[in-house]
Amino acid sequence: MKKSSINIQVTTDENRVPQSISWQATDTGSAKEQQAKAMMVSFWDGAEKAALRIDLWTKDMMVDEMADFFYQTMMTMADTYSRATKYEDQGEEMKSFAKDFYEKFKSRQLKDNKAN
Repeated sequence: MKKSSINIQVTTDENRVPQSISWQATDTGSAKEQQAKAMMVSFWDGAEKAALRIDLWTKDMMVDEMADFFYQTMMTMADTYSRATKYEDQGEEMKSFAKDFYEKFKSRQLKDNKAN
């Protein structure tokens, strides 16, 4: 049996706010650490029937980057859900929500930029 590992390093400031996030995985084909501004990791605890999560982002993560991150994450979650369940209609509903979310974000940004 083959084992794989993912190593995540988070450097925080004195207030425990992430300054940097880096990660490296054994199966990526690269020994080099990758840098990230944000991360979301979820695990399913079958015994407790509960999702366990770690959501972190660095101080330099911009609002527009966070919106992109959420949009792309929701789209890939929809793909994963569709593949895992074969409920493609619900996967498409999730994608529709993600697109609507992103369009609302862009509208809000335009409005906020005009106000400034």
